[in-house]
Amino acid sequence: MSQDQILTAVAKHPARHIVITGGEPMVAKDIRVLIQTLQTLGKHVTVETAGTVPPAGLRVDLASLSPKLANSTPSQEKAGAAWVQRHEQTRLQPAVLRQWLEASADYQLKFVISTDTDLLEAQDVIASIGVPILPEKILLMPEGISMEAMRTRYPLLIQACLTHGYRLSPRLHIELFGNKRGT
Repeated sequence: MSQDQILTAVAKHPARHIVITGGEPMVAKDIRVLIQTLQTLGKHVTVETAGTVPPAGLRVDLASLSPKLANSTPSQEKAGAAWVQRHEQTRLQPAVLRQWLEASADYQLKFVISTDTDLLEAQDVIASIGVPILPEKILLMPEGISMEAMRTRYPLLIQACLTHGYRLSPRLHIELFGNKRGT
């Protein structure tokens, strides 16, 4: 869609809150212009990003940062060796995550967790950002593409939230729509 088409579609709805997401929305052409236009229209703009592309002067109302853990790396059989190598080289950018925290009115860090190892890696990522982060800014999401799979993760996540003060973020789209693109 063109920017004008997006703005026309947005105008059809009374919602004030807009979430810009995608794969990585910050690589989209003219995304900064779209975000600034939405803000000019009085919209509260959240950007969901892996935090690998710097905000470069962009200020959003909520930066929803989802740093990619090792569990996000696709298999070489599925993606090919070149893609896996590129993913591993770029998936974690602590300096860029810090820039988002400093440039945003508010932020949250979301981690998809399936094991104790994932939880420890998430804590290492948080520490690598290099600025104090309140525990309530950390959201833990269960990994899984079905309710059954996600339910097996809840005991670990609940314990981590109780122990560290993190927040639990169920993956409502899976519960409501299943594992479908575009939800």
